[in-house]
Amino acid sequence: MPEIAKWRLQQKTVSAEEAVRIVKSGDLIHYGEFALFPTLLDKALAKRLDELYDVEIRSTCYTQIPEGVKNDPDRKHFIMEDYHFGGVSRQLLKDNLVNYIPTLYHQMPRIIRKYIDIDVAFLTAAPMDNRGFFNFGLSNSLTSAIISKSRKIIVEVNENVPVCLGGNQEMIHVSRVDYIVHGEHGPLLQLKPEEFSDVDRAIAARVLAEIENGSCLQLGIGALPNSVGALIAESGLKDLGIHTEMLTDACVDLYEEGRITGDKKQIDTHKMTYTFAMGTQKLYDFLHNNTMCASYPTNWTNNPQIIAANNKVVAINSALEIDLFSQVASESIGTRQISGTGGQVDFISGAFNSHGGKGLICLSSTFTASNGTIHSRIRPTLSPGTIVTLPRTIVFYVITEYGTVQLKGLSTWQRAEALIHIAHPSFRDELIKAAQEMKIWRRSNRL
Repeated sequence: MPEIAKWRLQQKTVSAEEAVRIVKSGDLIHYGEFALFPTLLDKALAKRLDELYDVEIRSTCYTQIPEGVKNDPDRKHFIMEDYHFGGVSRQLLKDNLVNYIPTLYHQMPRIIRKYIDIDVAFLTAAPMDNRGFFNFGLSNSLTSAIISKSRKIIVEVNENVPVCLGGNQEMIHVSRVDYIVHGEHGPLLQLKPEEFSDVDRAIAARVLAEIENGSCLQLGIGALPNSVGALIAESGLKDLGIHTEMLTDACVDLYEEGRITGDKKQIDTHKMTYTFAMGTQKLYDFLHNNTMCASYPTNWTNNPQIIAANNKVVAINSALEIDLFSQVASESIGTRQISGTGGQVDFISGAFNSHGGKGLICLSSTFTASNGTIHSRIRPTLSPGTIVTLPRTIVFYVITEYGTVQLKGLSTWQRAEALIHIAHPSFRDELIKAAQEMKIWRRSNRL
C-alpha cells in the first residue's frame, strides 16, 4: 500500500461516536442503500437523539430500522424517508414513521445532482485496497451522485462486503473521504429466495414462452422471478444475457447452469450488468472480484436508452393490480405504499425500444384478502387512491396464469376484452358488465 494512502487511512480513522459529531440539527443524511445499512454509524447517531432535531435521513430500501427512529414516535428528531419501500418501511408506515420519495430510478442520480444538497453521507464499503480505494460492494445505485453532493463523507468499513467490480463509479478513494470507521459487523443480510406456488409456475411457463436464445433478461425479486429462473435452468435456452436493476441468486443459478454467457449482448458483452445485489451468501461469494459482473450507477443500468441498446430485452416485472383501461398499479394498495416505482417504468420503456424486446407485467389473476375472500387483480378501475405505476400508454405485455396479451395498438374495448380473457373465470362476467357500463365494450362482442 502506498505510504500516502496508509497515512490518510490512519489520519481519518475515528470512532463512530466521533464521526457522527459532525451531524447538526436540520441536516440531511444519506445512508448506504439496501444490504449496506451503516449499523455502527446509525447506533452512534441514535445516542444523540435528545440533542438533534429535524435531521432528515434518506436511503433506498432500508433493510434495518434506524435506531433513532425507533425511539422518536413524533418524528421531532429524525425524519425518515425512502426511495423504495421494502418490509422495513412498510412496517414503519403503519405508525407514520416514514415517507416515500416518488421517483424514476434512472433519474435519481441526476435529481440528486440538480436538486438535493446532502450534509453527510454514511456509506458502507469493503476494506480499503492497496491503492487507497474503498469499494461499494453490493450497491452502486445512487452512491456516486450522493458523494458528489455531500458536504461530508463517512465510510463505515465492513469486512463482509464483497468487492464488486465495475462498470464504473463503484469505489471512492481515501483522499475524498472525511472520516473512516471500523468495527465489528454481523453477516450481511441474507435474503433467501421465496418459495413459488403452482400459480407462479404457471405464469413462469408463459414467461418462458416469450424468451428466445440470446435474450437479455431483467429479473427482479420474489417468487415469480425465482420460478422463471427455475424454468429457464431446466430449459434448453442458451446465450442469455443479464442487464438488470437487481442481481439475485437466480442469476447465479442460471450462470452455473450454463444458460448465461452474455455473448449476444450489444453493450457490456459477456458481462452481467446490475446496479445493486441482494440475496444469500452464495450470491455475495459469486460477486467477489468476479470479472463476469459489472456494477454501474442506476443512470446507466436503468436508462431506457441504454436498456434498449441490447437486442431481445425481456423485462419481467410484477404488479398488484391492473384495471380494464390497462393502468398498472405496482406500488400501492389504495393510499398505502407497498413498494415503489423502482425501475419498472425504466425497463418496460427500454424493452419496448429494444429490437425484439418485450416488457412483461406479470400477476396472478386473484389474491386472497386477510378475511379469506378472493378478489380479482384485474379490476374495472383501480382501487380508490391507488397510485398508477405504469400508464396505459406504456403497458404492452400482460401475463396471468390464464394467458398472455399484448396491448400496444389496441383500443379501449380491445384492451378490456384482452384483459378479461386472462382474468379468473369467476370474475369475467362482472368485468364484462363493468366494461359495458364504462363504454369500453363493443356491443356485439362475444367473449
